[in-house]
This record gives sequence, structure tokens and C-alpha cells, in this order.
Amino acid sequence: MAEFDPHVLEEKAVLPPVEFSRHARVRSLEEYRALYQRAQEDPAGFWSEQAELLHWFTPPTEVLVWNPPHARWFHDGTLNVSYNCLDRHVQLHPKKPALLWEAEDGKRLALTYTDLYEKTCRCANALKKLGVKSGDCVTIYMPMIPELAVAMLACARIGAMHSVVFGGFSAPALSDRMLDAKSRVLITADGGYRRGRIIPLKETADSALEKCPGVEKVLVVRRTGEKVNWNEGRDVWWHELVDASSSLAPAEPFPAEHPLFILYTSGTTGKPKGVLHTSAGYLMQCMWSTRMVFDLREEDVYWCTADIGWVTGHSYIVYGPLASGATVVMYEGAPDYPGRDRFWQIIGRYKVSIFYSSATAVRAFMSWGNAYLEKHDLSSLRLLGTVGEPINPAAWKWYHAIVGKGRCPIVDTWWQTETGSILISPLPGATPAKAGSATLPLPGVIARVLRMNGEEVPPGETGYLVIEQPWPSMMRTIYGDDERYRRDYWNRIPGKYFTGDAAQRDQDGYIWVLGRVDDVIKVAGHRLSSMEIESALVSHAAVAEAAVVSRPDDIKGEAIVVFCTLRSGHEASEELRVLVCEHVASVIGTIARPAEVRFADLLPKTRSGKIMRRLLRELAQKGSVSGDTTTLEDFSSIEKLAQEIGHDEE
Repeated sequence: MAEFDPHVLEEKAVLPPVEFSRHARVRSLEEYRALYQRAQEDPAGFWSEQAELLHWFTPPTEVLVWNPPHARWFHDGTLNVSYNCLDRHVQLHPKKPALLWEAEDGKRLALTYTDLYEKTCRCANALKKLGVKSGDCVTIYMPMIPELAVAMLACARIGAMHSVVFGGFSAPALSDRMLDAKSRVLITADGGYRRGRIIPLKETADSALEKCPGVEKVLVVRRTGEKVNWNEGRDVWWHELVDASSSLAPAEPFPAEHPLFILYTSGTTGKPKGVLHTSAGYLMQCMWSTRMVFDLREEDVYWCTADIGWVTGHSYIVYGPLASGATVVMYEGAPDYPGRDRFWQIIGRYKVSIFYSSATAVRAFMSWGNAYLEKHDLSSLRLLGTVGEPINPAAWKWYHAIVGKGRCPIVDTWWQTETGSILISPLPGATPAKAGSATLPLPGVIARVLRMNGEEVPPGETGYLVIEQPWPSMMRTIYGDDERYRRDYWNRIPGKYFTGDAAQRDQDGYIWVLGRVDDVIKVAGHRLSSMEIESALVSHAAVAEAAVVSRPDDIKGEAIVVFCTLRSGHEASEELRVLVCEHVASVIGTIARPAEVRFADLLPKTRSGKIMRRLLRELAQKGSVSGDTTTLEDFSSIEKLAQEIGHDEE
């Protein structure tokens, strides 16, 4: 269980700015509590009311069918997700900017809702020409370019599921996901840009496709213009097929529970798990939470800095904001290229009013210093947000005082790939914020902090964060593995959704999320399975056995620490350390590159042969071991590692 400094529970609440509250959707804590109570007393009535935000071809007559752990929301209604994000806004404000895109090299593109609608229709028709049908899964492996959002909306338009794979993942990670999703079509690009370098996406995709004979067609966007290998008959240029297709593609009605996408997230088994989300409940709660949490207004310019390869980009770049008719900024590159003021430059250029970024990014901005902000006009900002993992109080206070100048509320949001949308967050005009706390659950969300026996823990004690009743944007299952869905999420504390996060509640009922309780490591807000990293390590010719743990990191939240033993014939060296790190990055992706690799003669194990990761975690975090070692087979193994760490620190 995660450790926690109880003093942060004494943080004083920061009241919402009076002027902000005056115009907010929810204007006071009393108003929030009344809304929360109404949702608690009549959840069906509450969610039925929110469902009116959507355009329905056939309005639903039933809100929820709940056969634990399976939920069907608005199941007898029909709609089209793409229609909700595009067509209805084209009718209302055809020339309103939908996407304001900036490339890493500074090129810019503004797409109105009409532009985005026409590009999506062309892509939908092109996918049909490639044989994609309703219910098929299309894998998307792309940089942060407008065509990525277009491809997602085109899939939704024709009823195909999409599986977006983060462009930083390696060929094996991509092939694993394509095989699991049974994809027959891949959409990618010749490459992408990152800190001035070209990332060879097509080359990586070609390598992955060697293990995916079921993929029949590859649709390729020309982004860099670099020469790429070409498989005639399989590979198709986007500009030749999509741009030549008709800009008219009627949005077909699909059932509310029609699958929308699979998104793979790390679990504790090393095999990535495909989180399945369906259409109406997911879209509605994303749209509703976008309006409530970000207090979205017609004139806002909204920027979520996430990559669309992660759930934050799905829910709060594409679906939630576009369903709300927002103007969305989308940026291709890194926050520190070509300079550390790039984000502030973008905010000033587009007059961004809502800025939603990761706690990791905020810590990095803080470490870079205030001078980078002071060169730019950030007066357009009216609301700030954080996502990914808990933000520490010092970073929250810096964000509030320096970026927001004390006048912008901060929404510190808690949610997961599995939850689909934000579940715990301040409402910016209503909730007094506490630095480091996600504060209170949104209306319609029943969150508790429990012991494993189901008892509620008292304020200030650590327990497990659970959600007590179904919510519309919840995952429906793990694709192809319903038993795992039941076991991992609903059987740990029977009848409750088990988040896998440790948490505390304070005297005011505020929730403080402490981090993961399983073997998932969260690096820069991205969940990585320790087993997946260990599998990559032992595939290196020199590594015999490996254990992966995490230690706190001021910038990334958690850093990956590797302990490994070597095969005979190999000796520990700095050169081998570098090679092992590079190997992990090539197998999984650069996000999984270890921060430390420590070689050992033996790894600490129990008498039954289980590696004692608890002790290694303590060693990585504190440099010594004080926990129970009675089950260790050979105490000298941990003693030697502790001595080596002690020598390193001298």
C-alpha cells in the first residue's frame, strides 16, 4: 500500500474566484451538493436528463440494464457518434473552428466544423472501399496530426471500432495489439516529428505487420515526405484514396451499446488488456463532464495537451469537446521544442482559455523556472486542469500562482482508461480546491475508500478507492477476456468497481488518491506493466532474470528501476547498462526506458521462489530495507544490493 504524508490533509481550501463562480454552470458548493443528492436519489432520472445532450435517431426508453458486472446504458436508443461530434454543429455553426492544429515546425492549420465533417466523410467512404464494415476493428498508429482525429470519427461514422496505438510504441507492442483486436486494416503515416527528429512510423508498422498476416490493407498519410518501403496491393496512400473520395457519407444509426473503440492499457500480467468502450453512455458522459468540469462556454479555446494514443486524448481532445461543439487546439510536438516556452507561446498565439495538461508536465514546467512564462501573454487563461496522476501540493501551488496568476481555478481530475471519463474532480465555480486532492466525486458517481473486507476506512486512513454503482462511460469488458474483467475489477471487493488505487478521505470528505496498489508503474501519467517490462528485459541475450519496481520521480511521478541477474559469460558494465535500457525502449517504446539498471548476483526470493518486489521497491525508494524479511530464502542477496546502493550514494 502506498505511503502518505498525513500533513497534506491539513491543506487549506482555496475558494473559487468570485467572478468565475458568478458565471459558472455550478456556482456554489451548496448547488453541487443539491445536484449530487438528486443524482444519488434518482440516478435513472438524472442520467436520462443528461442523455438529452445527445442527438438520437431513436430516443431511448430505458436508462440502465444492470446485470453485475455488465451494464447496458440507453440500450434501446440509436445514434451515431460522428454525427454528434460533427453534423449537428455544421448545421448550427458551419464556420466555427473545430481544430486549430500546430505542427512542431510551426506550420498551422485551422479546420472548421464543415472542413472536419467533409474530411471525415471522405475517410469513411475510403474505409468502406478498403472493405471495412460495421463491427470491424481498425488499428490507428499515427502522430498527432488532424488525420488521426479524422480517422477515429470516420470509424465511428460507419460503425467500425478503432484501436489507437500510441505512436511511441514499438513494433512488438503494435503487433500484439493488432493481433488481439483482429484488425484487418491499419492506418499510419510515413513518419512523425518529435524534437526535430523524424519518427519512422511506417518502418515500425512494416516490422509489426510481419507478425500480422490478417492485416490486409495499410492506409498511409504522407506527413514527412521521407521515402518509405511500399507493399503494392497492401499499402495505399491517404492522399490518393481519401482525398479522392466523396465528401458525403450519411451517418448511419447504431444501437447505443454498439462498440466504439478498444484502447489497450497495461495490466499486471504483461499482456496488454483491451478496454472496450461503447457508444452512447461513453459519449454522453464525456460531453457532460467536459461541460461541467471545464465549465465550457461557446467562446472558449480549449487545449488538452495529451496524445490521442492515450485515453485522455480520446475523451478530452476528440469526443467530449467535439460533441460539445468546442474549438480545440491540437499540437504535434514536445513541450520543450524548440524551446521550453513552446506551450506558453501556443497559449498566447491561440488565446487558449482552458488548459488541461498532465501533473508530470506541470512539475517539468516548475523545474524549468518562471522566466519561460514571463515572455508570453497568458491573460486569456481562465481555467487550468491536471490529469495522469496526483499532483503534489507544491506543483499545484506553483501552477495556481504562476501560470494562473491566482485567478484560474484548477481542476485536478481523477479517472482511468476503464472509467472512460472524469469521475472525481472539483467543479471550478463550486468546489473549494485543496492542493493535491481530486476533491469530490461528480454527481452520479458514488466513490468510497474501503478495506478489502468492504468496510469504509475512517478519515486519514489509507484504503482502496472503489466506485459503488455503474456510470454511463464505464468500460463494458476486456476485449476477448470477460473473465479477466470480472476478476480484476469486480471480484476484489465483491459488487464494487475496484480502481486499483490507494486513497484516503479527509474530514471534509475530500478524496486524496495515493497511487497504484498493483504492479503497474505510472510513468509521466502512462501506465506500464512491470511484467511487460520484465519480459522485454529477459529477451536481452545478457539478462537471465529481472525484477522491475518504481521509485518516486520529481518530474515523471514514478521512474522505472530494474534489478537483474546476468547470464554466464556476461559481466556488469556501464556499457551493458546502456544496452539494456536501449533494448527495453526498442521492445516497448521510449516511455518504458529504465531510469536505473542494477545488476545483482541473486535477486531476493521467498522459499517458494517468488521474487520479493516489495523489498526491492523499498530498496529503490529508500536505499535500505526495514520491512519483514523472514520469508527470504537468502538474506545476503538483499544485503549485497543495499551495500552497493550505499556505495553509489557515497
